Amino acid sequence: MTVKSPAVAFDQVTHRYGTNTALDALTFTADAGRVTCVLGPNGAGKTTAMELAEGLKQPQTGSVRVLGHSPWRADDRHRSRVGVMLQDGGLPGAVGARRFLQHVATLVDGRVRLDELANRLDLQAFWDTSMRRLSGGQRQRVALTAALLGTPEVAFLDEPTAGLDPHARLDVWDLIRDERDRGCAVVVTTHSFEEAERLADDIVVIAHGQVRAAGTLAEVAGTTGLEARYFELTRRTEATR
Repeated sequence: MTVKSPAVAFDQVTHRYGTNTALDALTFTADAGRVTCVLGPNGAGKTTAMELAEGLKQPQTGSVRVLGHSPWRADDRHRSRVGVMLQDGGLPGAVGARRFLQHVATLVDGRVRLDELANRLDLQAFWDTSMRRLSGGQRQRVALTAALLGTPEVAFLDEPTAGLDPHARLDVWDLIRDERDRGCAVVVTTHSFEEAERLADDIVVIAHGQVRAAGTLAEVAGTTGLEARYFELTRRTEATR
C-alpha cells in the first residue's frame, strides 16, 4: 500500500527575529484534497509559518516541504503549482483589475480559468477600476482570483474573506470547497470560528509559535466546540509563559 506524503509539512521548525522566537519547533502537515484552517492569536506565528511555506523566508532550523520540495529553493515549475494569497494582497495600485489578472493569467497559463473565476466572484462589476480605488472586499476577490488562476495543487489563503459582505463570503467558501474537491491542498489562515467550522477538514491551533492542537475539526473541537476549545488552548498557553 502506497502512503501519500503530505502536500505541506513543517518539521520542528524554529524561527527567530532577534531575541523573539516566532516559531518554536513547529510541526504539522496539510494534505491534498483537504482544507486545513490555521488559527491563532495575533503574534502566534501564523504569518511567519505561511511565509516559510511560500518561500518568502528560509527556516533557521527544521524543515518545510511543499509538494516534497523546499519552497525556499523552489524553481519556476514548483512555484507554478502553488497559489498564494497574501494578507495585504500585494496588488499594484495603478492598474485595473482586468489588466492585472490578464497579466497574471499569461504567467500561470490561466487564461481559460479567468472567465470562470471572474464570473464566480463577480469581478466584472469593477473590471476596469484601478486597484487603489477598489474596496477592501473587492481587492480580496482580485487577490483570491490571482492565487487560483493557475489551478494550483497547493493554495495558501491568508484571511480570504476579510472585508467581504455575507453573500461574497458564501461565494468564496463555495469556491474553496470546489478547490479542495478537485484535489488541491488548501491552507487557510483565519480568525473566524464560523469560517473554520464551515470550511475545515483539519484544524491547526498555533500559539506562541507552537502547535497547541492539530487534527480533524471534530477532534480539535471535541464536545465543547471549536471556539471554547480555542480559548482553552490559548489561555493555557498564556498561563504557562
